[in-house]
Amino acid sequence: MARPYDPGPKQFVFGAGDGADEGLRVSVEDPQEAYVAFSEFFHGRDSDAYSIEDEPAGQSLVLMPGRGLIARIKGKENPRVEYLKVDGGNRYMPSAMLFFENGHAGLDRFGQWFSDPADLDMPPEARGAARAAAITTEAAAVGEVARIWADSGIVDPSDRYYVFFDAHGADEDRADRAVLLKLIAFLGLERVDAPPGAADGEVWVRTEERLDAEFARWA
Repeated sequence: MARPYDPGPKQFVFGAGDGADEGLRVSVEDPQEAYVAFSEFFHGRDSDAYSIEDEPAGQSLVLMPGRGLIARIKGKENPRVEYLKVDGGNRYMPSAMLFFENGHAGLDRFGQWFSDPADLDMPPEARGAARAAAITTEAAAVGEVARIWADSGIVDPSDRYYVFFDAHGADEDRADRAVLLKLIAFLGLERVDAPPGAADGEVWVRTEERLDAEFARWA
């Protein structure tokens, strides 16, 4: 059960398109209720952009499926805008849930944020390598590996291996794969060859206790 907002209820404004409309105002008791309301809003429209605004906190999240981007905004008078390039459509709703749970800060580990949109034009592998280089502690590395696994990973039927990017091709998830490969080396994890017939984008890693608890939290 989601932890209720305190104080609550909490108000959000959902928007779509260019923001010309006033948007949908919702009042919710907890993050799960907010997520359900936004999911209905998101899936009930066909738009290039969707926004979630927490007016009292001066924070917003903008999902831009038409451009493959997510933006987070903090501040009212001098807003700080940061952008994240996403490689797949499965990233948008999880980002919304993190925003409902912990606002702007809840997205700190969701990916590599850039204040200059021009940086988003770097090749995915370069973006991934830059993000991995910024992770300097074991705890942060384990959290990032868990985040990547939660997006598209499974545990193989033998319970001996974590499978990242399950059934994905090598042309998908290129930035996250670059991050993962760097962090596998940083953490000293054991990568193994994928079995015959596995998709060419999969990464197989032997399970270990350091990751189990964090993976369970993200599952």
